[in-house]
Amino acid sequence: MTTARPASRTPSATSAPATSTTDRSPGTGTGGGPALGGPAPRVDIVLLAVAIAGISLSAPLIATIAAPAFAIAFWRNAMAVGALTPVALFRHRDRAELRGMGRRALLLSVAAGALLALHFAVWMPSLRMTSVASSTALVTTTPVWTTLLLRLRGHRPAPLVWAGTGLAVLGVLILTGVDFAVSPRALAGDALALAGGIAAAGYVLLGAEVRRTVGTVAYTYVLYLTTAVLLLVVCLAAGAPLAGYDAGTWLKLALLTVTAQLLGHSLINRVVKGLGPSVTSTAILLETPGAALIAALWLGQLPPVAAYPALAVILLGLAFVIRADRR
Repeated sequence: MTTARPASRTPSATSAPATSTTDRSPGTGTGGGPALGGPAPRVDIVLLAVAIAGISLSAPLIATIAAPAFAIAFWRNAMAVGALTPVALFRHRDRAELRGMGRRALLLSVAAGALLALHFAVWMPSLRMTSVASSTALVTTTPVWTTLLLRLRGHRPAPLVWAGTGLAVLGVLILTGVDFAVSPRALAGDALALAGGIAAAGYVLLGAEVRRTVGTVAYTYVLYLTTAVLLLVVCLAAGAPLAGYDAGTWLKLALLTVTAQLLGHSLINRVVKGLGPSVTSTAILLETPGAALIAALWLGQLPPVAAYPALAVILLGLAFVIRADRR
């Protein structure tokens, strides 16, 4: 009897599959992601920090690029496709994975690309129709829609997820302020920004689903290719010039591609498998204070006093979401 008790405490063979299933199936936890604490999620958190730094450079850099918004959105995706093509088509492992994508994974990747294109296409014009503060506050409601969509899919986000999401969005509101105008043009811009936030939530969720079975390179290649093609159609329909820029503009477009697209969105596509859509979409809110701090260092635009408490509130909200996933 005394020897049987220690044996019963020894992890049995049935416990191993449960752990590996969690690792393979992000999005099944209370916050839409697996429990954190293993080596891979810690690496994912570091990569997510790099991704946030990359996308935080987006707004300050775009502000200095002398090109139409639609054209900027197109070129950052088209250049990313060009950078990924040698890897996706000529490296044996990635080429085999790309060819082996099932119909469902391919369709979901195309749908994610369409949502990413929609995000760019509706959010960028909103910046010129309403105030930047209103546009930013509405487009960064992404984690709210992510949590709601997870609930509609049958997941039950823990109260900490709801609390953390609310806190993170509150942090953005503290930074941007609430100055929604009532003119028809401003209201239309607000609606476009809100649509951009919803589209981004769908893009993150679909990416998490595809990444269960598809590698980062194959998924990202199909994603960016779809986004670039659709944005090309938008540019042609809107009459946005795609060429004729000076060397400085092309250099900034290349820098935007490397930082915001390849190090930003591509790493988000990488970590969403391990961290889940709730943690990933909530962390993206750090782009707002990150962009303010980068603008202060690079463009000499001093961040508002609210930037620092807003950053603290967003980080607290993100900590709540991560803690819920650990549980």
